[in-house]
Amino acid sequence: MKQLGEILLDEGLVTQDQLLAALDEQVLRGHSLGRVLVESGVLSEGQLVSALAQQVGLEFVDLDVYPVDRTAVSAVPGALCRRYTVLPIGYQNGSIILAMADPGNVLALDDVRQLTRMQVTPVVATHEDLSRALDRFIRADGEMDNLAHQLSEQQVEEIDLSSIGDSVDDDAPIVRYVNLIVTQAITDRASDIHIEPTEHDLRVRYRIDGVLHEMQRSPKSTQAAVTSRVKILSDIDIAEKRRPQDGRMSVTHQGRKIDLRVATLPTVWGEKIVMRILDNSTASLDLRDLSFGQDNYEIFKESYTKPYGMILVTGPTGSGKSTTLYATLNAVSKPEINVITVEDPVEYRLPGINQVQVNPKAGLTFAGALRSILRSDPDVVLLGEIRDHETAQIAIEAALTGHLVLSTLHTNDAPSAVTRLTEMGIEPFLVGSALDCIVAQRLARKLCGKCKEQYTPTPDEMTAARFPWIEGEEIPVLHRPAGCTSCSNTGYRGRIALHEVMNVTEEIERLAVSHASSAEIAKVAMKQGMRTLRDDGWMKVVEGQTSIEEILRVVT
Repeated sequence: MKQLGEILLDEGLVTQDQLLAALDEQVLRGHSLGRVLVESGVLSEGQLVSALAQQVGLEFVDLDVYPVDRTAVSAVPGALCRRYTVLPIGYQNGSIILAMADPGNVLALDDVRQLTRMQVTPVVATHEDLSRALDRFIRADGEMDNLAHQLSEQQVEEIDLSSIGDSVDDDAPIVRYVNLIVTQAITDRASDIHIEPTEHDLRVRYRIDGVLHEMQRSPKSTQAAVTSRVKILSDIDIAEKRRPQDGRMSVTHQGRKIDLRVATLPTVWGEKIVMRILDNSTASLDLRDLSFGQDNYEIFKESYTKPYGMILVTGPTGSGKSTTLYATLNAVSKPEINVITVEDPVEYRLPGINQVQVNPKAGLTFAGALRSILRSDPDVVLLGEIRDHETAQIAIEAALTGHLVLSTLHTNDAPSAVTRLTEMGIEPFLVGSALDCIVAQRLARKLCGKCKEQYTPTPDEMTAARFPWIEGEEIPVLHRPAGCTSCSNTGYRGRIALHEVMNVTEEIERLAVSHASSAEIAKVAMKQGMRTLRDDGWMKVVEGQTSIEEILRVVT
């Protein structure tokens, strides 16, 4: 049998020098040769697994491109596949082909052999690829359909709704149905779950990468039980159906605790429920993970590292403003700094930071909370949103009296934030003095790395898209979505942020004092080097991160 090092050299995956260095490192650290090469960045996980498969005489498969046979997938129960991290992917010469991360797992091979009554041909895949494939092919949709049917047969509207609270059996159909709705949404990377009553049924939709997708329809008779179950889990009054209510619930998914913010809304066909999935890993992001361009990042960093001043992040709902603010807090938070936030609601719990939830019923408004925390000796203040004159006035004064103030505002672009504050009744000279930096933000879908395809657009296409291209110059090679199993045939997977970062210079201060329009401020800012949202989007199109169509969709 060939040694791993020989295979890697034969395949041209490593050089002689890299292999010798890794062997020395292997002796020092006591790790396997393959693990040392992966950790040092010489090999990818896929290249290592492929070489190991070749070493033991097995085939390596890339599950993102392999044509998986769904009849083979259905031959083995999903629970067993997940237990052993295996996936049946096809048939060959009367045997079933089983993709495995650990082909030496004889228990998995025996169980699959007994269940299918067929010989098993193991092939090797990376653990990461297998996990993604399991999420893709072994979905909960079929089980959800069965549970919805069971619930409708039980005439659930006649069930005592108090019997579906926390004490109910975990195997009860209503418990499993709601659990599956939530866990499947998390698996599908959804940001929101919409449970919507219609005239004839109950519809479930997930918002994935900013776009809603219908996932499930169940009989109308399931509506009362599903609504009550969610309300009980979220500590919401199940008897109150005439007014909107808010709540919160937590679930554990694959060892991670994930919070969900729940809102109910009375409609003509019953109560609609929207659950916002708050993955706490988002709150620990680094600013460099947020797709800032290098120039924009440098301008923004210069602002948030100052000891005082105001930084505003603007954009519509769902444009990632909170994520940017939390990432900024992670960058500035240190043990020697007192950081206090005022939010409505507190979306992510951050260690080492004092977070205040506003409560208008108890008299704790944004303005009231902000006024109180300024007496609590803060260094950095995060204000969830500037909504009115009073809040804006106190925030401006805080920025002028030695505090770093971070907040959000609903405007279409960065220059408009200056005029919005003056429209709120803030003195223009105070706005110019307090504001240090404004970031306008949008989220665009990211092209799937597995299936995006290169193409050269025609001059007419460039002109129609208003792409900044000078006629006669060479047209750049761009990318467009194609669609594959990895991205559910959408061509997109994940999202990137587009930024417009405006540094408030002395010239812009003077424009603010003279009541200049946002268009005049924008003109000066661009002259000083500000890149607009659309220009930042075009830069990311040229880099192959997204498509022309996506930029035109999210930026006006």
